[in-house]
Amino acid sequence: MTVPALLPALSSPVTEAYERLSDAFSGLRVRELAEGEAAPRDGGWVGAWELAAGGPALDAFLAWDNAQVLRDYGQQARPDVIASFGFHRYAWPACLLVTVPWFLQRRVPRLPVEGVAFQRALGHMTVSVTEFACLPGDPAAALPGARVLPDEDALRAEVRDAVAQHLGPVLEGFGPRMRRGRRALWGMATDEIVEGLWYVAHLLGEEARGMRELELLLPGTAKPYVGTPGFRELAGPEGRPLPTRDRASCCLFYTLRPEDTCSTCPRTCDAERVRRLSEAG
Repeated sequence: MTVPALLPALSSPVTEAYERLSDAFSGLRVRELAEGEAAPRDGGWVGAWELAAGGPALDAFLAWDNAQVLRDYGQQARPDVIASFGFHRYAWPACLLVTVPWFLQRRVPRLPVEGVAFQRALGHMTVSVTEFACLPGDPAAALPGARVLPDEDALRAEVRDAVAQHLGPVLEGFGPRMRRGRRALWGMATDEIVEGLWYVAHLLGEEARGMRELELLLPGTAKPYVGTPGFRELAGPEGRPLPTRDRASCCLFYTLRPEDTCSTCPRTCDAERVRRLSEAG
């Protein structure tokens, strides 16, 4: 029997960042496609461009969320709640495709919806990276597809633009089902950027730096995003500082369990946050 030779691992200027992401967070695996390679279509895969179209592929994607809510909570959620859950479950990992290379390597890939596919059950994504931004002095600046930006401020603007380029069309697909205005939709996008990188930075042992970087990335005046990361500290047992934040949007989980709000929801009082964070720590 002839055993086919293994193809060499594809490497790009952001490969190291994606590998470190997967090492820290086993719930997400990112595979970069070779030039000309088509994104997977069968076996539970959905293209970001299909979600943006808002048609049958989005119907099937949200059917998964609807079934999960029925199974786990024994009740039917409102259609806008299901759509909000579905958007979160796509946008949270999708934002990491841009923010993690920026955080770890100071490289920002451009990922239009045509270049990303998602297999939610496995937590796998494929990406096609053909263009990225970096800073002067980066060895990758001489590579094909590189755009050299003058400074950190310009690179932060690139992060915001790259995420908006990807999430904007996706929000167009989900938006009518979520029944929220433009500001509320981009408030959700803001939260996905913050919550995702904050969590991964914590796993990498760089939570404090992650919080500082996010505050610089989202100063509250960068449109179309809404608000700042909203970080603040609470006093825990024996005065131990406990980091928290206030979300810019609502995930609507309270519609299923009114007594069980998210820890970063403005509906959750500080005393309850301290209790949860102290138990978790």
